[in-house]
Amino acid sequence: MEDRLPRKLAVILYADVAGYSRLTGNDEDATHRTLSAYLDLITRTIESHHGRVMHFAGDAVLAKFDAVLDAVSGAIEIQRLLAERNADLAENSRLQFRIGVNLGDVIEDRGDIYGDGVNIAARLESLADAGGICVSESVRTSVGKKLGFDFEDMGLQQVKNIDDPVKTYRIKGIGSGIVEPAARSKIQEEVSAKPSIAVLQFQNLSKDPDQDFFVEGITEEILTRLCRYREIVVAALGSSALVSREPIGVAEATKRLGMQYGLTGSVRKSGDRVRITASLIDAGSGHQLWSERYDQVIEDVFQVQDEVAQKIVNMLVGKIEHSYHKRSLFKETRNLTAYECVLRGRHYFHDWKGTESDIRRSREMFEKAIELDSRYASAYSGLAATYISEFDDGWSPDPEVAGAKALEYAHKAIELDEHDSYAHLVLSFAYWHVKSDFELAKSQLKTAIELNPNYYWNYCYGCWFSACNGDLDTSIFQAREAIRRNPLLPDGCLHSQGIAEYLAGQYEDAIATICQISKPDTRGYACLAASYGQLGRVDDAKKIADECVEHRGDCARSDADWRKFWRDKLKFREQAPIEHLIQGLDKAGLVKH
Repeated sequence: MEDRLPRKLAVILYADVAGYSRLTGNDEDATHRTLSAYLDLITRTIESHHGRVMHFAGDAVLAKFDAVLDAVSGAIEIQRLLAERNADLAENSRLQFRIGVNLGDVIEDRGDIYGDGVNIAARLESLADAGGICVSESVRTSVGKKLGFDFEDMGLQQVKNIDDPVKTYRIKGIGSGIVEPAARSKIQEEVSAKPSIAVLQFQNLSKDPDQDFFVEGITEEILTRLCRYREIVVAALGSSALVSREPIGVAEATKRLGMQYGLTGSVRKSGDRVRITASLIDAGSGHQLWSERYDQVIEDVFQVQDEVAQKIVNMLVGKIEHSYHKRSLFKETRNLTAYECVLRGRHYFHDWKGTESDIRRSREMFEKAIELDSRYASAYSGLAATYISEFDDGWSPDPEVAGAKALEYAHKAIELDEHDSYAHLVLSFAYWHVKSDFELAKSQLKTAIELNPNYYWNYCYGCWFSACNGDLDTSIFQAREAIRRNPLLPDGCLHSQGIAEYLAGQYEDAIATICQISKPDTRGYACLAASYGQLGRVDDAKKIADECVEHRGDCARSDADWRKFWRDKLKFREQAPIEHLIQGLDKAGLVKH
């Protein structure tokens, strides 16, 4: 008997043109030109949603995704864009695609995918309406209500070459060229209640590509100033940077982030002078509301950042109280070299995700900034963060010293600027991980959020902290707040949200949340397997364990090893949540006895 080929879990999208033979019979050349343009559009949309086209077969497209939400949101976006294109064509020239989406096992071989998972996606496509989307039960469960669309149950369908009937759903409001959400989600309603803005990555117009860090820093500084105002909602820089790299206009990029206004601009640095341009765009109309150009000696860059932020806030929400604006300003350095060192340090640090070498390079930059200006608060808070990373990531030669330095430098940053939200966040982290003092950590986190109510990492960390502190409702709320501000890169908080939902006994919700993560870590795989275990879905748990082995190593551990993993990895305050997780893992067959 031959060995069974290895499988892996994937999300498969299959799209095909409805009535293609009839259309080619009417006008073969025109239909082929339209199809070619539409296939290019579909490919770009799939790639922008983190998917990969595996192959084309005439008028059909097969694509693979790692996350269910990416695949379904990509399918919806494809149908929306095609509906817009078709509106400009005569009715007998319109190409309408049917799309099927399935979550299942596939065989990957020589750059393509095969197996029942692919076959089911193709059969789902054939059941969809022209311009519509049909999904399997596993996809419907994973999406839930996260995209604001409802699903119509089509019942069990017997499809060709598949033994068992397939439970099938149609996405409502999509079909015949119409793409409208059935109802706005609660989060969308909350966002629309306040003015919202996406700060897109400014362009580097200098000839020197080494100045990219400077332009990134200018963009981030303007965004950070805007983040301090509760009156507006600000998209996180990670999501903004992602859409900034796509070949789409400012209005479209802003819409994709779910924001009402988009800020774009450019920076040209030459010698001791800098030119900064900034434009504010209304995403709904595409109209430019405001534009300004600043030609300054480079030391005045801080004044420009404040002026741009203040003008935007005044336009969006009216005149802000002078005392509040004054409180929101940074106590910045006037030393440009120190400022550039901090920008380089942040560039290397990568928002808590850098490697050991990145962290060390980042630390060197922050230390150099402090040598140049010993009262530069942002340099101290950045330096404190590097020691937290060293303490927590397992490469420190002396974790106790690293933890002490994190506390020391965070306190110093706050001493120099009590309104440095990031310093309070780092200090909260240090109190929790170094001192295991949940109350002091909670107090510092509260202050960090008050000072910067739009900073994604405040909420992402808060979701994690609250889950481990036993405050599950707050954890889930903070995850949603994080996703509001970082809709395209939510992985950082989805692990914590999934664990909070699991601990709250919301196992189906936990499965749906974890399935959205593009690259789960061991805690994600473990939480997913435990959720399936609690629901008695042992076969699904086994598949997840196999996935974990492929990507993260052996998932099966002894009772003691799992306790150590959860205690060291998540720093739970009490033992009960750990026992709850181990119970689910035991039911999933992942606890060695």
